[in-house]
Amino acid sequence: MKKGLVFGKFMPLHKGHLALIEFALSYCDKVMVSMSFTPDDPIPAEIRFGWLHQIFDQNPRIELFQALDDFPDEGLPLTEATKMWADFIHQTFPDVEGVFCSEAYGVPLSRHLNCQVVLFDLDRVQVHISATAIRSNPYQHWDFIPQLVRPYFTKKVCLYGPESVGKTTLTQQLAEYFQTTFAHEVAREMLTSNEFEIEKIIEIGELQTALVKQKIQEANQVLFCDTDLITTQIYCQQYFGYVPEELQKLEAETTYDLYLLLNIDTPWVADVLRDFGERRAEMFDLFKNELEKRALPYVLIEGNWDQRFIAARKEVERMMRGN
Repeated sequence: MKKGLVFGKFMPLHKGHLALIEFALSYCDKVMVSMSFTPDDPIPAEIRFGWLHQIFDQNPRIELFQALDDFPDEGLPLTEATKMWADFIHQTFPDVEGVFCSEAYGVPLSRHLNCQVVLFDLDRVQVHISATAIRSNPYQHWDFIPQLVRPYFTKKVCLYGPESVGKTTLTQQLAEYFQTTFAHEVAREMLTSNEFEIEKIIEIGELQTALVKQKIQEANQVLFCDTDLITTQIYCQQYFGYVPEELQKLEAETTYDLYLLLNIDTPWVADVLRDFGERRAEMFDLFKNELEKRALPYVLIEGNWDQRFIAARKEVERMMRGN
């Protein structure tokens, strides 16, 4: 065949879709991939179309299309609905010689088309997955999600609180337990003392944001972060008396699914970057108030080091289960 067509919602794009498109390429010189969408789709169209572009832009044999799904086919028998779809295909892709699909509607669709319908893996033997199953529980079907799609479903957990409460240690422990990566605290690499200009703290905020965006590409289902931009703003306010607009904008670029607020019931360990040992209770209240002011979900983590790890682990597991 010269031209084939693959169409679907790709919500999300998964390895079954990729196998179908590769199958179509084995038959055709060129494959048109058409993504249907509605304004109310649970995964926005621009994100899904972006995934297709990232994977296929460099392939000259594939052409990508978007199509608004405004068919008045709700409640219609499949035989009637597929007739409507066939009319759309005839009008939009008149020179297509074959339609490739891996859904049961391919059979009734074939009765209305003036081109061949080629069915692929209807019983999900080669790739045992569906987009519905992934949306229901992406973590159970993680291996079927392409690498570039995974960040959309990756949860972000921020280890949060004032100085010397064990954020760094707990971040690393959780990342090891959940077999994933973490975003460390950039400020620890950038500063050797607490004498610095405000430009430096803005740079730290920029680098911390960039690091989270980089690490989420590598994460396995969940990413743990040793700090966040609220923390950066709190210390900026303490040292300089105000928070520059740049840090507020950076905060909006990264959101977290869960904050683990670490209590101050741990020994104070001094170092050259810690200034607020005498104000631990005050700083803890400040950190807590900033979360509550933003209505951000958080869980208080306290106790000895082992108790903290167990409590944090359970909260992350609860989040991943969706309850």
